[in-house]
Amino acid sequence: MKTNDYVKYMTQTIVKYADQPKEERQRIRQERKDGRASFWYRWFGILPYILYTEVKKRRKI
Repeated sequence: MKTNDYVKYMTQTIVKYADQPKEERQRIRQERKDGRASFWYRWFGILPYILYTEVKKRRKI
């Protein structure tokens, strides 16, 4: 990608973001945040996540 194309792309992206209402930006940000996996799963994988949830369940009881 040439520099001129990159500047054009970034300008379009910034203008599109700035034209959105504040509520819509917040809604999109919240949807992205809700769609992510939890911290334990993202950083350590499935097995430690399962162990963590089991320990958490046992502590509640």
